[in-house]
Amino acid sequence: MKEENIFHFLFLLSVMAAAELRDELTCCICTEIYKDPVTLICGHSFCRLCITRTIPCTYCESPVPKVLEYYCCEDATCICVYCSTGEHRGHQVETLNEASKKEKEKMRSILEKLTTEREEAEESVQSLQELKRQLQGKAAKVTEQITALIRDIKEQLDALENRILQEIFRQEEQVSDLIRHLEIKKDELSKNIGHIEELCNLMDPVTFLEGRESHSAEYCDAEEGYNEAEKHGTKVHDVGDLDVGMILATLHSGVAGIVSKAKRSSVQETSDMLLDVNKTSDILLDLISADNHVSVSGDLRTVSWSRFQDYPQVLSSKSFSSGRHYWEVEVSTLRGWVVGMAYPRIARRGRKSRIGENNKSWGLRMKDNNPYSMIHDGKRKTLSHHPSCNRLGIFLDYEAGRLSFYELCDPVKHLHTFTAAFTEPLHAVLSVCYYNSVVSIK
Repeated sequence: MKEENIFHFLFLLSVMAAAELRDELTCCICTEIYKDPVTLICGHSFCRLCITRTIPCTYCESPVPKVLEYYCCEDATCICVYCSTGEHRGHQVETLNEASKKEKEKMRSILEKLTTEREEAEESVQSLQELKRQLQGKAAKVTEQITALIRDIKEQLDALENRILQEIFRQEEQVSDLIRHLEIKKDELSKNIGHIEELCNLMDPVTFLEGRESHSAEYCDAEEGYNEAEKHGTKVHDVGDLDVGMILATLHSGVAGIVSKAKRSSVQETSDMLLDVNKTSDILLDLISADNHVSVSGDLRTVSWSRFQDYPQVLSSKSFSSGRHYWEVEVSTLRGWVVGMAYPRIARRGRKSRIGENNKSWGLRMKDNNPYSMIHDGKRKTLSHHPSCNRLGIFLDYEAGRLSFYELCDPVKHLHTFTAAFTEPLHAVLSVCYYNSVVSIK
């Protein structure tokens, strides 16, 4: 009998416990067992759907706060647990700490890139300042020698002096402009670095992420590499040295137009001293290398058409393996010709023997009074400039790897500059394309 009482008592306890448990698991809003239950800060639980339709807690009337616990990666915004199942359902969602950690890692990476950019900008400014000092010294020397030269000539040379000095000043200003651009870039980098450092020092992830988004446009370029130098198309090593070829071409053309040929030799003695550039007038043509169908004059300075042949051309007997050299040629503007320079190993037969159709020669070509074209390694670049006079200047800076062509009209026109790492001695090379074409070295 006692056992039956105990069993009955235990049964009653289990029924009561089940009832209490059901009460604990029943939502007071819908009076059903919890579906997707959530617990509020006040400690009371409800179905998620029921509580999102209710503002205060139905037990204690405490407001239901929307606590920001997550970060939506797609919309880049901080959200609460309810939003993650609402308008942001299906989006990639992370906790605030996870999102903050990832974004801070990105910011630190950007900070490292910006710091490197700033250091490179500082180094570039220092290099350009040194280059500017060197250019100023060279420019001063060129100015002094040119001024000494034109003092011995009449007032007509004043205009020539002004043109040359303006060109020198322009080249100096090119470096100064680049320095100013890099200084502005350095200031912008410093400003962005300051912003990022302030953000990275923030402890509150919400403030950090919101601050990061408000300045996201400023960091966009940094995440992509900050290729400012490429955007502007100007680099430190592209500035180059003083364009002595342009200065010499302008000088010789101006002198030739004012001083008679009889006095040119005395003027040349002064101009030859300009920056140790050799005014080369002793270039002679090599009869051995001359095509059988070109005619070389008795003084070995003029080449003309003798009979029909594909590539009638000739090399100079003299070569250049160092230094800076300048010479002039006089061409017939009637039909066609090519002038330039070539290595001695240029082919003697076939299409590859033609000036510019190989990697061993560089040429300036004119045909039928069409615009000039530059040829090297089989690649041709047509210039926009039509021939306007029959005298050309050629300037070679062997160590700098620069071969420049100028038209000696008034004013002097820079046509083109080839750049290459010369590895062999260079010969002047001339070619005529038609029977009445003539090219002479002056």
